[in-house]
Amino acid sequence: MSITYALILMGLAGLAGIAIGYIFRWLYGLSQKGSIEVEIKQILLNAREEAKKITATAEEEGKKILVEAEGELKEQEDKVTRAEERVFKREEALERKQGELDRELEGVKGRIEEVKAIKERADTLLAERTSELAKVAGLTKDEAKETLYKELERESGEDLMMRLAKLERDGMERLERRAREILTTAIHRLGNSVASDTMATAITIPNDDLKGKIIGKEGRNIKAFERATGVEVIIDDTPGNIVLSSYDPLRRAVARVALENLIIDGRIQPAKIEETVEKAKAEVNKIIKEKAEAAAFETGVLNLDPRLLMILGRLHFRTSYGQSVLQHSIEMAHIAGMIAEELGANPAIARAGALLHDIGKALDHEVQGTHVEIGRRILQKFNVSEEVIKAMQAHHEEYPYETTESVIVQVADAISGGRPGARRDSVENYLKRLADIEAIANSFAGVEKSYAISAGREVRVFVKPEEMSDLAARDLARNIALRIESDLKYPGEIKISVIRETRAIEFAR
Repeated sequence: MSITYALILMGLAGLAGIAIGYIFRWLYGLSQKGSIEVEIKQILLNAREEAKKITATAEEEGKKILVEAEGELKEQEDKVTRAEERVFKREEALERKQGELDRELEGVKGRIEEVKAIKERADTLLAERTSELAKVAGLTKDEAKETLYKELERESGEDLMMRLAKLERDGMERLERRAREILTTAIHRLGNSVASDTMATAITIPNDDLKGKIIGKEGRNIKAFERATGVEVIIDDTPGNIVLSSYDPLRRAVARVALENLIIDGRIQPAKIEETVEKAKAEVNKIIKEKAEAAAFETGVLNLDPRLLMILGRLHFRTSYGQSVLQHSIEMAHIAGMIAEELGANPAIARAGALLHDIGKALDHEVQGTHVEIGRRILQKFNVSEEVIKAMQAHHEEYPYETTESVIVQVADAISGGRPGARRDSVENYLKRLADIEAIANSFAGVEKSYAISAGREVRVFVKPEEMSDLAARDLARNIALRIESDLKYPGEIKISVIRETRAIEFAR
C-alpha cells in the first residue's frame, strides 16, 4: 500500500514538474519575442533616419549637378551665339567681296570689248597702210616680205653664222668633253683581244703520208669528206698542212673537228668519215651551247630561252670583217652596260640589246631579210621583252631610236667595231671604199676637190668660195653624209668636213 502510494506521488510530482517546465518555457519565449520586436523596431527606426540622411545628401548633390549643368549650358549657348555672330559677319564680308568682284568683272568685260574694238581698228589701219605701201612700192605683201627677208639675210647672214658657229662650238665642246669622258672610261675598262678568222682553216698533220690516206683510192675519201661536211679540202705541196676552205665558218668548224678526230683514229674510209662527221657535229653543238652560256653569264644577260642560246652560240663561228661576232657582241654588252650606268639608263636592257643585236647573222642565206629584221623575228618568237628588241633594232638605223638604250647599243657597236685592230679588211675593199667616198663628195656642185683620210673615216671637201656661201656649205656637208649613208656600207662612222676658204691677194709696188 505504501509502495503504491509512493509511486502515485512520484507520478504526480513528475506531471507537476512537466507542467512547471512548460510554463517556464512559455514565459521565456514571451520574453524573447518582446526583445526581437524591440530590435526590429530599432532597426526600422535607424533605417528611416539613414534614408533621410541619404535622401538629403542626394538632393544636395543633385542641386550641385543641376547648377553645374546650367552653367555649362549657358557657356555653350554663349559660344554658339558668338559663332553665329562670326558667321554672320563673314557672310556680310563675302557678300561685300562678291559685289566688288561682280563690279570688277563688269569693268573687265567692258575693257575687253574696248581692246577688241581697238585691235579691230588697228588691224584695219595696218591692212590699209600695207595696201598703200604695196601700191607705192609696186609689190604685193608676199613679195615685200620675201624682199625684206632677203635683205635681212644679206645684212645679218654673217652675224648669224658667227652666232651659230659660236653656239655650236661651245655646245659641241661641252658635249664632246662629256662623251669623251664616258667613252674613254668604257674603253679603258674593257681591253678584250680580238681573234680574227678567215675563209680557210689550216690543219696540221704529223706527216705527209696522211695526205694520201685522206685523199683515198681514186679520191673516194676526200670526196666523201667534202660531201659530208660541205667544205673544200685543199691538199697541196705545203708540208705538214691541209687547208679547209668554206664561206661558212660553222661548216669549217665541223670539218676541222672531224678531220682531227680521223687523223687521231687513223681509220680514214667513207663509212668512218660519215660517222666521225656526225660526232663532230654533236661536239660543235656542245661548243655552241657552252659558248652561248658563257657569253650570257659573262654579260649578265640571264633567263634566256635555251633554243635562243643555241642560236646565239652559232655567232662564235661567224665573223664580220675578220672579227668574231660573238666576241664583238660580248664586248658591246660590256661597253653598253658601262655607258648606260654613266647616263642613268637601264644597264640590263642595254647589255641584252647589245648581246643579241647581231643574232640574225647566226642564220644562213635561206632566211630572207636583213640580219636586223631576222633578229627581231627571232627575239619575238622567243618572247624577249619589247624593250630589248627596241634597243637592238636601231643599231644600223633601220628603225628609229625609240629609247635611250637603243642609242647606247648603236654607240657601243661603233666603238667595238671601229677601234683599231678590231676588224680587218682587204686592201682592195679599202681602196675601193676610199674611191667611192671621194666620188660621192665630188659629185656635188661647187666642190673643187675632196680627200678621204684617216683610213676612210674622214673626208675633207674643198668648195669653191665664189659659188657657195657658208650656209650652203653646211647644207652640203649634211647632203654628203646622207648620200654616203644611203650608198655605202662601212663599219663605224665617217666624218665630213667641208672647207670654204676665201683669199684676198694684192701686191704693193
